[in-house]
Amino acid sequence: MRRFVTNTALLIVAFMLGFVPMWILFRDSSSRLSAAMHELNLARAQSALTSAVVDVQRGDYEPAREAISTFFSSLRAETDSGAASILSPAQREAVQPLFDRRDEIITMLARSDPASLAQLSDLYVSYRVIMNP
Repeated sequence: MRRFVTNTALLIVAFMLGFVPMWILFRDSSSRLSAAMHELNLARAQSALTSAVVDVQRGDYEPAREAISTFFSSLRAETDSGAASILSPAQREAVQPLFDRRDEIITMLARSDPASLAQLSDLYVSYRVIMNP
């Protein structure tokens, strides 16, 4: 019986020696994956904003409206993620005024208003200043 208990204890120790390092590696990989996903979300948001500017320059207002909507949705998701966000608290605070122009820009695009190009260009410049201080 004593031999059984000793062998079982050794088996548990051997299992833990393999399990603990893998668990630590998993946690590290998981947090790096989360950070990469947030960075990807921001890259997609900037891509959508850039796409909207290009679409308006070409006179394609509906694709621009869809792209700018995607931009605002992605940016909102990132700012709402709080401490898990890749944005610094200062950046999260700085992007809030961009949301104030959302409805106006989307309405201008829905009406195919050429003045939306200036609005989108200003939005793009503001976003770049906030993200690349």
